[in-house]
Amino acid sequence: MNAGIEQCPYHKELNAAYQPFDLTNPFPFYQEVREKCPIFFSEELGYYVVSKYEDVKAIFGNWQAFSSENAQSPFKPIASKAKALMDSAGLVGLSGLSGRIPPDHTRIRRIVSMAFNLARIKKLEPEIRKIAIRMIEELKAGKNQAEMVSELAYDLPALVIFKLLGVPDSDVAQVKSWAESRLLLTWGDLDEDAQMMHAENMIRYWNYCQKLVSDRKHQMQDDLPGDLVTLQSEGHEITDREIAAICYSQLFAGHETTTSLIGNGIRELLVHPESWEAIKQDKTLIPKAVDEVLRYSPSILSWRRKCKVATEVGGVMIPEGADILMVMGSANRDEAMYENGENFDITRGNAGTHLSFGSGIHFCLGSPLAKLEFKVVLEELTARIPSLQLKPNQTFTFAPNTSFRAPQALQVQW
Repeated sequence: MNAGIEQCPYHKELNAAYQPFDLTNPFPFYQEVREKCPIFFSEELGYYVVSKYEDVKAIFGNWQAFSSENAQSPFKPIASKAKALMDSAGLVGLSGLSGRIPPDHTRIRRIVSMAFNLARIKKLEPEIRKIAIRMIEELKAGKNQAEMVSELAYDLPALVIFKLLGVPDSDVAQVKSWAESRLLLTWGDLDEDAQMMHAENMIRYWNYCQKLVSDRKHQMQDDLPGDLVTLQSEGHEITDREIAAICYSQLFAGHETTTSLIGNGIRELLVHPESWEAIKQDKTLIPKAVDEVLRYSPSILSWRRKCKVATEVGGVMIPEGADILMVMGSANRDEAMYENGENFDITRGNAGTHLSFGSGIHFCLGSPLAKLEFKVVLEELTARIPSLQLKPNQTFTFAPNTSFRAPQALQVQW
């Protein structure tokens, strides 16, 4: 362990208090870390935990020293039986973009950007609105209460990203369950039996993505895999496996995090009813509210890097080979960057500088789509159920993992 870390008088105290797989309410702990020891070493995870905005952004921005190669690695070792099963199916070193490094990252991202661009995203807006209106009208039909995660937030982003990827609506539930297996196997804390079950799901998921690509070779469709196959046929350097890996990534990240954004966002706006009233009265505040939700209650609280060259960050020398956990959920509330950062304020002027979509060469390509979906949901919800409020006396639960945070249920009434 780094000597500078050992000298921190709060190191043992923070390790004792840190519960990396419990995301119920980690923000008071994050605030304490920023104040006492902004970079500490988690003995449970074996990671340097980085909590301040300036330091997290510096790591994101220095891909040469801080590699993304461990971004998709399981936190807990995969049992040999489950690992052998996944290896036999070709699930080795698999990543869309987030776990890749230049030059492969540069090559693939350039090609994907040609297909997954603002024009294609903008073309989806009428379909997003149509889906949102249908689901909200079904949700409120003949009743005055609902569970917003299962009845709105869970399926809407999946239906949208599946339109983009050419996946039929009938496959939504199945692919969502596979995506949940990926989350738990990579970022969770599972026993060996659970690992085997989720490993089998991951294989089914990967085979499905490979079939998306092979199907486009025989029957072209106007969707993202179709665009990538077309670009490949025109001479752009991308393999079938790389296209399938993009689909594998997008079928997870393209809806799981947006489901979380919608769930977190509705919850925060209703926990702060003055903010709900404000966006009802003035729809032009909705884009700012979306950014403030992303800052204050991000879908992804933390992300990972591997230190390739010993580098100083925030006065601490991170040794070569060290694993790093960048806690965006803490950085986004850093008082050095955000005045009254622990307060939820949809009129905040700099909320859009949050790090919830990353920064640097790995900045999330899908961020405009996620923000568009949530914006449309808020526009339609405030218009169609303006008296929406949280049901009292409910306890919010969050899936146990290190990074992905959203309420598992959200009971509302009107």
